[in-house]
Amino acid sequence: MLDFNAPEFLVVAIVALLVIGPKDLPKAMRFVGKWVGKARGVARQFRSGFDSMVREAELAEMEKQWAAENERIMREHPVASLPSPQPEHFDTEPFDAADAPPVMVEQPEIAEEAQFDLLGEPAVAPKAKRARKSKGAAAGSPAE
Repeated sequence: MLDFNAPEFLVVAIVALLVIGPKDLPKAMRFVGKWVGKARGVARQFRSGFDSMVREAELAEMEKQWAAENERIMREHPVASLPSPQPEHFDTEPFDAADAPPVMVEQPEIAEEAQFDLLGEPAVAPKAKRARKSKGAAAGSPAE
């Protein structure tokens, strides 16, 4: 498509410097850069839209294949030929919860929660601080 190599880019840069001039060249480069950025954004948006359309088409195709396969399987294995899900040795009468005896469950013991630090080790309770004596008590004055 559009391919520039180093010598071609150098020729374009020299021509741009001669035609535009060194004073207006930075403005021209910003203008060209802005339009190149807009063109890339439009191309990226077009590509993402096209990719999403392709994904939707592939998904629709896969759904059609899945529906056809599901229909084929259902034709080969009709519902009437499936075995009963209930084993023969169970009663077929409906279950009535009101007639059933209560189920006894052992009650869990509730113990005090152990305190753990961030490393998962048992935390040690901090030592109680001793009360500090006031300066007056240290000097021998009577405490009230």
